[in-house]
Amino acid sequence: MTPAETAPPAPPELADLRAAALQGARPPARDGLVVCENLVRIFRTGPAGRPGGVEVQALQGLDLVVAEGELLAVVGSSGSGKSTLLSILAGLDRPSAGTARVAGTDLAALGRRARTEYRRRTVGVVRQQTGRNLLPYLTARENVQLPLGYAGLARAKRPPRAAELLDLLGIGRLAHRRPAELSGGEQQRVAIAVALANEPRLLLADEPTGELDTATAAEIFAALREANRELGVTVLVVTHDALVSEQVRRTVRIRDGRTSTEVLRRRADEGERAGSHGLVGQEYAVLDRVGRLQLPREFTERLALRDRVRLLLEADHIGVWPDQTEGEGTEG
Repeated sequence: MTPAETAPPAPPELADLRAAALQGARPPARDGLVVCENLVRIFRTGPAGRPGGVEVQALQGLDLVVAEGELLAVVGSSGSGKSTLLSILAGLDRPSAGTARVAGTDLAALGRRARTEYRRRTVGVVRQQTGRNLLPYLTARENVQLPLGYAGLARAKRPPRAAELLDLLGIGRLAHRRPAELSGGEQQRVAIAVALANEPRLLLADEPTGELDTATAAEIFAALREANRELGVTVLVVTHDALVSEQVRRTVRIRDGRTSTEVLRRRADEGERAGSHGLVGQEYAVLDRVGRLQLPREFTERLALRDRVRLLLEADHIGVWPDQTEGEGTEG
């Protein structure tokens, strides 16, 4: 009997992937509220159509799937591409290539009117700078009611909706105050209420705790968790704050325009050592659809892995070793 005859049958999903590869077809599309596949964004400097400009690839084939109702953090150093990803998902920018879908909407195919409708109905955004989230001459209640008017909600229904959201976020008593009369944390909670006003499917938070102290940042993240739990809205937080990213079940790291690693967390078992939020995590490298992965830099530096490595397929894993032939000549 050949090894192929004695091997156990492949799981259905793996069998589908193998069949697609043998037929030269793309693997089956993945499901999720947010689906990014081989996402590319290129920025060009200099006058359009003239030589001498410079191309910067902010996203270089990024893959990401976010399930509906999920709360996750996206982290990465400056220039990694995380802010570009957020701008595309917010409908403020469009990809140069690849696919970005939110709630079944192909963001690359949207015209101007459809893009405006998408921003009003499907996505809500909370920015880092509190002053960019709210109109200073309106009260907290009026700020929340403003997008309800743009969406066409009847005037009589706007105050109850605004009051409901402000109460959910623990600031109902401050509904009559203007932003200048609120603390930074209170302003951000009003901003979350504004972003949630039209019942979006996806809430994007861009460094929402970047201008706040540690205690206030914890309150803001608690408000995001409350919105996720009570309203079922999917929440994606872009942050550089390790304390924030450790509070979610899934953290995605972006490096050089691609997703590189993910940390999945769960509640610690009795007697198991856990972090400050009672969670234990396991880090994984992300394998994209064509078989690429990024090894953590601390791994490659410790083992002096560079340029090329040796691979060996074992029964249940793949071994990776430094290239021992470096510097040796080759026979003619």
